[in-house]
Amino acid sequence: MSEKVAIIGSGLIGQFWSMIFASGGYSVSIYDIDDKQVSKALTLIREKLHLYEQQGCLRGKSSAAEQAQLISGHTDLAECVEGACYLQECVPEVVDLKTKVFQQLDIMLTDTMVAASSSSCLGPSQFAGSMQHRDRVVVAHPVNPPYFIPLVEIVPGPWTAPDVLEKTRAIMEKVGQSPITLRKEVPGFALNRIQYAIINECWDMLKQGILSPEDIDKVMKDGLGPRYAFIGPLETMHLNADGIVDYCQRYADGAYKVCETLAPPPIQYDLDTAGKVLNEFKDTIPLDKIPDRRQWRDDRLAALATLKRQCDAKDKQ
Repeated sequence: MSEKVAIIGSGLIGQFWSMIFASGGYSVSIYDIDDKQVSKALTLIREKLHLYEQQGCLRGKSSAAEQAQLISGHTDLAECVEGACYLQECVPEVVDLKTKVFQQLDIMLTDTMVAASSSSCLGPSQFAGSMQHRDRVVVAHPVNPPYFIPLVEIVPGPWTAPDVLEKTRAIMEKVGQSPITLRKEVPGFALNRIQYAIINECWDMLKQGILSPEDIDKVMKDGLGPRYAFIGPLETMHLNADGIVDYCQRYADGAYKVCETLAPPPIQYDLDTAGKVLNEFKDTIPLDKIPDRRQWRDDRLAALATLKRQCDAKDKQ
């Protein structure tokens, strides 16, 4: 019998997590307070698994039907959690709600379980500090859509047990995610801190009239994006010279002078600038076409994920 994983919250992220864990062979129980929501989630999961199978981007070694059989729905939290080795909380990003959920989970946790939150900005100390089993709590933050973007940020609280970090990382690697482990809590974790630094400069360029929204996005999707799809900024520095020390000797002074001209954070994402961007998007991505564009994005990410898996397999040969 396969090990059991419990998913708390059956929204979009909970559905993705369910499919990811099922692809790794885990028995998955998914919980929500409303029976109709649970039934809807199970239907959407089955549909997505079969679609991904047809598109050739299904993860794991078993079929869509076999993976769907591993996922069950529950409206009883204790029933969902019972016997699980790992819990993944996926409720909305509201500190009071997360606190309430983890207080409920506290009485169900054992000394061998891991209770992870999908939180994108709330660290464990903000919702789990008063728990008896707080040492079993960690953040495992995915990137949307996590089925195709594998990064997971593992963020400990100041009291999280070392074995919780090790177990979480091992589980993430087993199901094909790409975990990183922060050594301590920091606002925004890693991904959003880097992302906000990029948005900060993009927003300032918009306000100064340096580039149009379309051209700013081109800088990423046709410039930095393709490169960063395979290597990160530090390896880029290393490869763009005779090693990273040589890069710093050549370019550090110039980079410093450019950075002196950057707008100091924080930049306020003001509605006036947002309105101007929205106006420029009205012909290319009007509001009523956002769902279609999201699907287009996910399809492209699925294709990229498949390509990267193929490239990784060749690298290992």
